[in-house]
Amino acid sequence: MTTDPKEPIRVGLIRCDTHGAYYGALMSAHDPQRLQRPLAAGATRHYSWQTGGAHFYFYTDYADAGHMTVDAVDGFRLTKLWDEHVEAAECLAAVFTDSPQVCRSLEEVSDDVDLVFIADCNGDGSNHLALARPGLEKGVATFVDKPLAFSVSDATTLIELAAENAAPLASISILRALPDATLFSRRLPEVGDLQFGSIQGGGPSLAGQIHTISLAQSIFGTGVVGVRAMGDGQPDTIHLDYGERADRPSRGVTLSCDVGAVWHCAFHASAHGPRGVIYSPPMGDFVFPYGAADILRQVRDMVQTGRSPAWTADMMEAVAIAAASRRAHETGDRVELQPSSPGATQ
Repeated sequence: MTTDPKEPIRVGLIRCDTHGAYYGALMSAHDPQRLQRPLAAGATRHYSWQTGGAHFYFYTDYADAGHMTVDAVDGFRLTKLWDEHVEAAECLAAVFTDSPQVCRSLEEVSDDVDLVFIADCNGDGSNHLALARPGLEKGVATFVDKPLAFSVSDATTLIELAAENAAPLASISILRALPDATLFSRRLPEVGDLQFGSIQGGGPSLAGQIHTISLAQSIFGTGVVGVRAMGDGQPDTIHLDYGERADRPSRGVTLSCDVGAVWHCAFHASAHGPRGVIYSPPMGDFVFPYGAADILRQVRDMVQTGRSPAWTADMMEAVAIAAASRRAHETGDRVELQPSSPGATQ
């Protein structure tokens, strides 16, 4: 399905959590004051954006709370919303100036839209197949927030379902598209032959792990062939083995997901080689909007061209790495992975 680039892409948003508000505010006209104070006095809060979190990082000009200081992406219009908490959907709908429709059923969201956008801030992706199925079966272009799915089998089913219905499909973490990560990766030659890399941050949940894995893909590349993991209750520390590829860290990359409290959700990276070590600046909430904006620009291209972006293959690898880390954590053994598919971004 392709759309007229002169017409705004009609978006049906599934889940009005913090990522729903975050991406929504970057792609659709809204009232900054409502984004800053969306809840009425005494109303129940379901998500953190309802206390002004999205506004805080999008409007950083202390002298003008209505001046957006991050990239907005044109070409979209939010027309439908759905959330399991209908009052959260109604709260978010009131933020947008186009007055999107609050849907009472999941199936309604994919009717008369050009894009289904499934947001997920802290979930593990176990319900993403159920959330995406109605729109994909209608042939509607679909974006699935990270992770694409909890299991490799569900992720594969989503890819197959999209192909069967000629529905473009995209899934990516903001950390995979972060401009600051790209800038850091360009510094890797400073250390000489790359021996070892590390990523710190994300937290112990699968949502955090997928971000950490995705940042490793962005900086050090795809093509992981083996995974080890350790941790008290979950795989808090994950080691990625790239095998004998000359263009990857020869001693792999270690992901330290559970590092305790961090400054504004910041991640840090380091790279080591015979000529020394380099460290990234903190990559956190003040730079995340630029990765999200880049994702939206590519999603816009996907809808207009009808072609899925290549980086969805990277998300398939990330899901496989996360699944392998759970097995490695349970068994204490190294778990083998198949090399990235040819479509993966190298």
